[in-house]
Amino acid sequence: MTKGTPSMGKHGRSKTHIKCRRCGRRAYNVAKGYCAACGFGKSKRIRRYSWMTKKVLTRERIV
Repeated sequence: MTKGTPSMGKHGRSKTHIKCRRCGRRAYNVAKGYCAACGFGKSKRIRRYSWMTKKVLTRERIV
């Protein structure tokens, strides 16, 4: 077995992400052991940020 460039082609065979047990999305990183979408395996709370949801445009009505 040679080192270097020929070995690098064999890196893409294994799956990086599998289906998450908590959210069901294919975002659970096998190597790191946590889900990129919901944070399962890293924290007990569901990973959620304000920038994920679209803001509702609220404007004051001028009468």
